[in-house]
Amino acid sequence: MFAEGCFATDDSIMTLAVARAIMETEKIIKPSLSDGSNGDYHQLLSELTVKYMQDIGRKYPDCGYGGMFRRWMFSDNPAPYQSFGNGAAMRISPAGFAARTGPEAISLSETITSVTHDHEEGIKGAEAVSVAIYMARRGFLKSEIRERISSDYYPLDFTIDQILPTYKFNETCQGTVPQAIECFLEAKSFEDAIRTAISLGGDSDTIAAITGAIAEAYYSVPDDIRDKALACLDDELRAIYDEWEEFTGKDTANGL
Repeated sequence: MFAEGCFATDDSIMTLAVARAIMETEKIIKPSLSDGSNGDYHQLLSELTVKYMQDIGRKYPDCGYGGMFRRWMFSDNPAPYQSFGNGAAMRISPAGFAARTGPEAISLSETITSVTHDHEEGIKGAEAVSVAIYMARRGFLKSEIRERISSDYYPLDFTIDQILPTYKFNETCQGTVPQAIECFLEAKSFEDAIRTAISLGGDSDTIAAITGAIAEAYYSVPDDIRDKALACLDDELRAIYDEWEEFTGKDTANGL
């Protein structure tokens, strides 16, 4: 799985930036799960998502950003740009892991995503991934996850074997998120999920990032794979990861 020259791409770096934004937000404001508003919390999270995606992302300018996102990242006045690209979904996993309720998985996803991807398909793609991660982490069955995604987000009316011969590179949420979720649903283990995602081709690092996030929530990551992947992070990125692992040790969620 790990060839010589492996490196962390924009998917990993932006995921860590989102994780940093959530952690820094909660150092200042604790989310209220009772009144459903959380206005101050979500305003701060939005601001810090922009801050850390720019601050961290600019340190790694050559890791594979798309053109529009790259311009946003280096802009002095960053604004959402009606994107439905799969960047919305590849970085959203911290929302699914941090969420303490099902509705919070949705609200966190929308706040984080809309700083760039404010198109309804971008919002939907990220939300579907966040919800799938939340459900996987909370012990829902794969059949229940499939039903939720199929009823609320995308028709999962295909198998990976059926689409494999004709699937091509696609950078949209609607052309990668359902396929990535299906890779997870068909898998028998974390490693199987990653290998299935890569075998599909297309935007492989993003599809595997989405599939892998859900698979981690469901299976956890085998130690040998985790250690090799983490070796691709420099000290700064690894420090964010380590802090995130401690942060997500809390577990006070209610049901979906």
